[in-house]
Amino acid sequence: VDDGFEADQTKAVFVTDKEKAALNGVSQDDVVKTLQLSLGGLESGALHRPHEVNPLRVELILPRTQRSSIGELNRLYVKGSAGQMVPLGEIGHFETQPVEKTIYHKNLERVGYVFAEMAGRAPAEAVYDIMADLGATAKQKEVPVSQRSYFNNGAGLNWSLPDGSRVNFSGEGEWNITITVFRDLGIAFAAACIGIYILLVFQTGSYFMPLILMISIPLTMIGIMPGFWLLNKFSDGLIGGYANPVFFTATAMIGMIALSGIAVRNAILLIEFVHEALRRGVALDEALIQSGAVRLRPIFLTAAAAGLAAIPITLDPIFSGLAWALIFGLVVSTVFTLALIPIVYWMVYHNKPGHGVPES
Repeated sequence: VDDGFEADQTKAVFVTDKEKAALNGVSQDDVVKTLQLSLGGLESGALHRPHEVNPLRVELILPRTQRSSIGELNRLYVKGSAGQMVPLGEIGHFETQPVEKTIYHKNLERVGYVFAEMAGRAPAEAVYDIMADLGATAKQKEVPVSQRSYFNNGAGLNWSLPDGSRVNFSGEGEWNITITVFRDLGIAFAAACIGIYILLVFQTGSYFMPLILMISIPLTMIGIMPGFWLLNKFSDGLIGGYANPVFFTATAMIGMIALSGIAVRNAILLIEFVHEALRRGVALDEALIQSGAVRLRPIFLTAAAAGLAAIPITLDPIFSGLAWALIFGLVVSTVFTLALIPIVYWMVYHNKPGHGVPES
């Protein structure tokens, strides 16, 4: 943990005795140039070396040992207007003053920044723990990290803020980026679902049939969320003494969006077979059973190819979430597509004329 608050610091300021300086023929500008030359250096000329395009600047500055203490600086000589050399300490003295601290602003308000690097935990978990301890007055026993959860927040390390102050975790940093990214990707996911629905309406000629085909999309989330939990439950190792979990990150959200198209495609393969069988005069029950048997291989091969292609991506620290989302979602959505969609289709259309086959 670190913060942007500056520690108290002091600076030495030379105060010129104007009367003594005037008696010795020394001006304020002479004092400034002498100290500037001693501490920061001044360019006195340039050296033009053969075979060099740019000149080499020549700077004069006191050795570090002679400019590192007030005593040494007091012994510096300043040249007066009459040419006499006067020690700096005879025409003034050094005063110690506090250094003004930087004041940061955001949205026209004063702000101080606190930074932290996470190890083994998601930023959300730390935020929930910190907020659970904010303002608590009763002393509690510190709760180990292994015993904390979303349902049992708080570390028992109570803290408070001064009056007139407040804390904002979503103002800067990774937490703010996380909220923004998941919000935008959530909107993109909704837009993708709407786009898929519109395309399916044009393809099927029905407003209700696309909803059956899109049942696979929420089923992918049923596979992704428990999948990440099981992955971290049984394969989470320690690195440097800290847990190394795989989080449901923004890339995992992207994988979930991409997975929605694959899941709907598998559902389309099933329903198209059912419609073809019904047009040949096959009974609905038999058509649904045949669709699962005949389309099992292409659906399984499609899911297996996508899952195997995602395995190398699991080794990447950034895009591993995308790969695991594809793998978990494909496994569960494939199983549910083969089992649940025929059941839902039968429940909706078994008593309707034509059993949902689009009219030519």
